[in-house]
Amino acid sequence: MIRTATLTGSYKQIPFFKGLDDSHLSKLEALGHELTFDRDQIIFREGDESSFFYIILSGRVSLEVTALGRTLRVQTIGENEEFGWSSMLPSHGKQFQARALDSLHVLAFDGPRLREACEEDNTFGYALMKRLLSVVSHRLLAMRVQVLDMYSPGVKG
Repeated sequence: MIRTATLTGSYKQIPFFKGLDDSHLSKLEALGHELTFDRDQIIFREGDESSFFYIILSGRVSLEVTALGRTLRVQTIGENEEFGWSSMLPSHGKQFQARALDSLHVLAFDGPRLREACEEDNTFGYALMKRLLSVVSHRLLAMRVQVLDMYSPGVKG
């Protein structure tokens, strides 16, 4: 069950937002809202057209992929980490499935509205996209580590 909560904490305390101008933080505050998800709730599935980008305020999320009828955990993320970055790309399905491992409290941002804000203010857009690129880079690294771990020939250690 998704429940909308009242915006509380300061965006300045969230690492993803560190270094942003106050005007950029104000835009984000206007676009974001808080949500909660129950333990074991699927937030989105791989391939979904979900349009939200999330930052975890509390709880943990399992990022998963489906292969050969199995669901494989790629990464577990927690407080102050981001997921749902593909919502920032037009007409782009989710790359992973996201499942709440605990009771989850997040900041949610509608991807199309964020893209529009980035188009209207290129300085804001550039600052946000640099941060999103870092998120994508970390996901790729996590996937690479998983693949190497699964396919390493008999490495012991």
